[in-house]
Amino acid sequence: MRTFVGRLLAHPLVVATLAVAVIGGLLEATGPDGAARWVVSAYAVVVALVQARGMVDDLRAGNHGIDLLAVTAIASTVAVGEYWAALVVCLMLTGGEALEDYAAGRARRELTGLLQNAPRTAHRLGPDDQPTDVPVEDVVVGDRLLVRPFEAVPVDGVLESPDATLDESSLTGESLPVDHVRGDGLLSGSVNGGEAIELRATAAAADSQYQRIVALVREAQDSKAPFVRLADRVAVPFTIGALALAVGAWLVSGDPTRIAEVLVVATPCPLIIAAPVAFMAGMSRSARAGIIVKSSGTLEQLARARTAAFDKTGTLTHGEPRVTEVHADGMTPEELLVLAAAVEQYSSHPLADAVVDRAHEDGLVVPAAEDVTEVPAHGMRGTVGGRVVVVGSARYVARETGVAPAQGDGGTGVHVAVDGRPAGLLTLADELRPETRATIAALHRAGVGTVMMLTGDGAQVARRIADEAGIDDVRAELLPQDKVDAIRSAPRRPVMMVGDGVNDAPVLAAADVGIAMGARGASAASESADVVVTVDDLSRVARAVQIGGRTLRVAWQAIGIGVVLSVGLMLVAAAGALPALAGAWLQEAVDLTTILWALLAVRPSRSEQAATERMAADLARAAAPHPRRPPPPS
Repeated sequence: MRTFVGRLLAHPLVVATLAVAVIGGLLEATGPDGAARWVVSAYAVVVALVQARGMVDDLRAGNHGIDLLAVTAIASTVAVGEYWAALVVCLMLTGGEALEDYAAGRARRELTGLLQNAPRTAHRLGPDDQPTDVPVEDVVVGDRLLVRPFEAVPVDGVLESPDATLDESSLTGESLPVDHVRGDGLLSGSVNGGEAIELRATAAAADSQYQRIVALVREAQDSKAPFVRLADRVAVPFTIGALALAVGAWLVSGDPTRIAEVLVVATPCPLIIAAPVAFMAGMSRSARAGIIVKSSGTLEQLARARTAAFDKTGTLTHGEPRVTEVHADGMTPEELLVLAAAVEQYSSHPLADAVVDRAHEDGLVVPAAEDVTEVPAHGMRGTVGGRVVVVGSARYVARETGVAPAQGDGGTGVHVAVDGRPAGLLTLADELRPETRATIAALHRAGVGTVMMLTGDGAQVARRIADEAGIDDVRAELLPQDKVDAIRSAPRRPVMMVGDGVNDAPVLAAADVGIAMGARGASAASESADVVVTVDDLSRVARAVQIGGRTLRVAWQAIGIGVVLSVGLMLVAAAGALPALAGAWLQEAVDLTTILWALLAVRPSRSEQAATERMAADLARAAAPHPRRPPPPS
């Protein structure tokens, strides 16, 4: 209730119009003759003057739209004494603007989520190696800093510890943890692994990677062109036509009242209310599908989208490593997987979790291991059933066994040695979501002609995922600014961008439509996006485009119906066969018709249902279990 009152108070003209309607009604019933007319007419004139001032400002800025028609309609209805019709025009005008404001939210979205995620405190090491907590803004170049397990790196720096493993997915899009050695550069915002590390600051907080991303988001949002309201595109020719018809009727008949009679039925209510109601209905249906659309203009941009760009990690893919192949030497793949999982279950490394998960998915029983030791960022060693098992990087396995294991053919690999000799390789990759191909196909059917992948990952991994997804245009090894440049240079517009990480926030803000996969993505992406998908389902992106298309068609249909009916009534009034009072009532019927038609956007059309069913069938085929590829012969 408090929220509703707050929204109502945010639009005082709506409150004032309703109050005048109540007062006028009471005066009409109990007050002196003419009192209601004077009160309502005076208020309508005030509203017309307010709108006229806005209209003049718009004209000076080179813009024109529905305000001209609104002022003309209010003035004409007051002039002929149809003060209630004038008040209805005022209510439709102010209420329509309130609906658009509610549907649009704020044109400028604050970056609170992004800023809240920024590192705020750093642990600065003194001469005695004791850490002192200081605000991140106080860090200067050259400071030695301590980053504790699972904390974000506060500023850009150089690693001074022997080695480290960091999660850089929110910055670069790389889903797999990245191993670093002494002397490597570290980016602010990346998350440390399970061991405390030391680094030396190479940049202040304001110049570090995370803050550069914040600045990019602000710049991208500032550069977005304002959206032109749907009704404004129809209002000017409709107004010119109505005025020309009114003046023509007066000149032909010699009766000046024909002007008022024509203009009474030329009120802009169908234009004012039809599009907002349709867009509100479309946004409501989107929300029920787990798609939060932040503005009515976004729905139209979705409907017109001709290029779709996707981030890879966490968007087209699951965003986490999975064991895709098991290459065993001298034993069965199942035996190798069990031995590796038995040791890896004692590690907190993400790759270790992937090995254990694969063993459980395959229904294997993972035994306990003994004498387990871990070398962070390198590997594990333990005894399983009397057999010494070493799991980790090729370099670590070679050091522990004295024998260099065979290298894989690309991708990330976990090497396994048993009893002092190499025993196999577990290949890990970030796998494609099952709904990705169906989503891309549905977007093509909906009119999106170009699909791009923009990722910070390496070219080889990006190409593999793109081939599986059916994407031709692949841009790999991109930084956030590179992604923004790719979106801005896209030849076919509007462009929509789909992503989920902090590194996607600038490009989501720069795109005509930014779509954030917000179910588990960073709040930075959700803050800078125009659409947030609240469920972990990429196919909702295609649903959003379909809903946008349906909403836009219904909005144009409702506007068309209102214009056609109004023009018909204007022709009748121009012929002198429609008195002003009757015209005002008939115009209300036109308004009701357009509103009811606009509400059709709350349900899908038959063609949209068919497209949804086809996509569901594609998803069902993609989700069907497929046998894993057998490992190559030993």
